[in-house]
Amino acid sequence: MAGSITGNQWTPTPSSADGILADFHSDTLAKPTAKMLQALLAASVGDEQKGEDQTTNELCRRVAEILGKEAAVLLPTGSMCNEIAIAVHCRPGEEVICERSCHIVNFEAGGPAALAGVMIAGIDGQHGRFSADQLCDAIRPVSRYAPESRLVAVEQTTNFGGGGVWPLKALREVAAEAKNNGLKTHMDGARLFNACVKSGTPAAEFAELFDSVWIDLTKGLGGFAGAVLAGSKEFINDAWRLKQRWGGAMRQSGYIAATGLYALDNHIQRLAEDHQLAAFIASRLQAMPLIAQIMPVETNIVIFDIIESGPTAADVVQQLLQQGVRVGAFGERRIRAVTHMDVGQDSANLLCEGLRNLQIQN
Repeated sequence: MAGSITGNQWTPTPSSADGILADFHSDTLAKPTAKMLQALLAASVGDEQKGEDQTTNELCRRVAEILGKEAAVLLPTGSMCNEIAIAVHCRPGEEVICERSCHIVNFEAGGPAALAGVMIAGIDGQHGRFSADQLCDAIRPVSRYAPESRLVAVEQTTNFGGGGVWPLKALREVAAEAKNNGLKTHMDGARLFNACVKSGTPAAEFAELFDSVWIDLTKGLGGFAGAVLAGSKEFINDAWRLKQRWGGAMRQSGYIAATGLYALDNHIQRLAEDHQLAAFIASRLQAMPLIAQIMPVETNIVIFDIIESGPTAADVVQQLLQQGVRVGAFGERRIRAVTHMDVGQDSANLLCEGLRNLQIQN
């Protein structure tokens, strides 16, 4: 089986012993293709710190252009993009407003408090999205006794909202409300390209009213590392200072950037295949008696709940692992399966067959 978590640390087993045939745990599990690796080997690299890595420079230029921003910086992870953006936009003691299920709140180890000294105000949205009216209600009146609302953050697509796509109109309304109240805006664009492919809306239109936005090179795109944060030149200068403070440059980062450039040219439109596969899985789940409910499936994330009399999510994960299929448990009875370029129709059939044959544990 795959590594298990004990206390605060992972206890791994060798990958050769995993026996996993279909891994739906996350779209970060897609591996670089042979052609991506060829692009990596051919990359022109140098010292990123000194601006000498031309492949990294080109990736940042391309991403800034795609997102309609002045500049960009390559970072190791998307979480680092979020945390640097929060620290640039906010002063200690101020507040970030975001949807309660988002990545910043649940999966970044308390980074906003630990790294930027800021508070979080969570909105109870619907499938990871909230309205301009909800934002208006969450903005604090000015008072010496309260933290000052400073930043609004959104996810596109929504992670634990089931891969939901923010409609352009709704994003514009939320961003306009933030601007009208003097707040900065940030977009966690980990799966922004999924939203673009699903909706047909260019990335720059989604990002237009946001002061900072980033894309992930691993989620769905097949890169082995990296994310690119974009914004104004002033914002990126400040982001670079924090990058230096929190770990420094990556030196020959062009090897990462080369896979990112290849993905931008070759792997965005194929995300539609992931969406189709997720929709197929959801359609099969609807007929299964042990499935209580399925979140609306808009892109590549399928989230569903097991009925109360059925096995727990942890039991489901273990039963599927025994059949070579991996999914994620995110609650007592909630399961998440994410499609990506390394799972296809055969993998989906294995998943559905395993779910149909679930056994209730005594």
